[in-house]
Amino acid sequence: MLLQTGNFLRLARAGYIMAREGVFTGLDVNLLPPAAAPLVRLANLFARDQRGNPGKALVRALSQIGPSYVKLGQFLATRPDVVGGEIADALTELQDRMAPFGREKAVAIVEKSLGRKIDEAYVTFGEPVAAASVAQVHMATALYDGKARKVAVKVLRPGVEGQFARDLRDMYMVARIAERWSSEGRRLRMIEVVDTLARTVKLETDFRLEAAAASEFAENVAKDPDIKVPHVDWDRTAREVLTLEWIDGAPLSDLERVAAEGHDLKALGAHVLQSFLRHAMRDGFFHADMHQGNLFVDKNGRLVAIDFGIMGRLGEKERRFLAEILYGFIVRDYRRVAEVHFEAGYVPAKHSIEEFSQALRAIGEPLHTINASDISMARLLTLLFEVTALFDMRTRTELVLLQKTMVVAEGVARTLDPRLDIWKTCDPVVRGWIEENLGVKGKIEDVGRSVNELARLATHLPRTLADAETAIARVSRMAETGVDLSPQALEAMAENRRRSDMRLLIGVAALLMFGAWLFG
Repeated sequence: MLLQTGNFLRLARAGYIMAREGVFTGLDVNLLPPAAAPLVRLANLFARDQRGNPGKALVRALSQIGPSYVKLGQFLATRPDVVGGEIADALTELQDRMAPFGREKAVAIVEKSLGRKIDEAYVTFGEPVAAASVAQVHMATALYDGKARKVAVKVLRPGVEGQFARDLRDMYMVARIAERWSSEGRRLRMIEVVDTLARTVKLETDFRLEAAAASEFAENVAKDPDIKVPHVDWDRTAREVLTLEWIDGAPLSDLERVAAEGHDLKALGAHVLQSFLRHAMRDGFFHADMHQGNLFVDKNGRLVAIDFGIMGRLGEKERRFLAEILYGFIVRDYRRVAEVHFEAGYVPAKHSIEEFSQALRAIGEPLHTINASDISMARLLTLLFEVTALFDMRTRTELVLLQKTMVVAEGVARTLDPRLDIWKTCDPVVRGWIEENLGVKGKIEDVGRSVNELARLATHLPRTLADAETAIARVSRMAETGVDLSPQALEAMAENRRRSDMRLLIGVAALLMFGAWLFG
């Protein structure tokens, strides 16, 4: 795998900044692979503070490297399984704020994207009111049935797509190296991590996709009395422009204003958590960036969600998994929680259900002996994933995103009501889904789905048999020709591996030294 000059320069700069900020000082070199230990020692020679906080150091470094890395940090904040819980918590402090690029450039982008003059699209188009690495937002007014109404116009930042594309190529290269040379990198599915980040960036840089997510989410919650989604103006939306209904409400980040407007903070806290669970389990489609800045309260006391760039999806199996494990912990049926893991195929069958059930009891029982206001459902899921890793459960990115979103949603709920009873708040939503989907009605629907699936499989049977015949023929040819596993062949493979390790070690060291020379 060859490094191009651009890759080399960008990674050298990123590596040097992280080393200088002390990102690697918290690593125990004795626990690292032999090839990595000398690299970490070398990097720590450049650290300004040898005993700093690695999480805060990473936040400082990513903020300096650039907006693509800020997005990476924000995404990794949703992946404590990759970076650890402490660093994931620190990464939530990353602020994606940048200077606005000005009204004139925004007008040019809008006119080009919509194919009409700004005065033809909007009655008024103001200065930017917020700016981030991907886009900035303007307040405008537009005519609807002859009446002027306020709208929010999101405009893509010039050149951002090219910058993200370059940085993603660098990240893919690092992920491939990590998976090729590290078993831990393969377990954590580093390439899949970058894949998910790339999909997120694609959603955030094509506003038609974000508009579609907002539209789908709005349809799902149309009959929910406690949440609202801004209306999408499709006539004024394109790849680089998104026009939404303007929200006149109090942001949950301003609790004094929320309280001053007479809203019930305790009820809002329950609404935040119950809405999230309802969307995840009922719809399988949830807002995955539910921090206070993306949630408002309108004059009717309804939650209003904005910014649909990061959304999560759960299949039927994952939704059933979530409902059953939460319900199992609520009623203390640890055996059933264990069985659900095995039935879903998340924990290999080689393990004992009894031993796994015992491990789950160690998580659940302490939660029933403390005050209700001290129970954390998000903490429960965090501990659950830590225990399942001991039983060889591979990383499930959709469940980790769910878990991290629940951490954020629960945090928002507790800022509104510090004494929120998580068990009591979650119970009606979880119990209702269980009764609806796993009761008599759910079993009848399962039978119908099974019949349809069998019919579908029957149509593919001839192709499946042909594929099986081809596979058997290949195995037969392999048996006839054999595979060379002689001592000489094995030694040659080992020597090639040793040479590759040495080249990798020298290359990374050179990259770090070059970064120090160039950017120091």
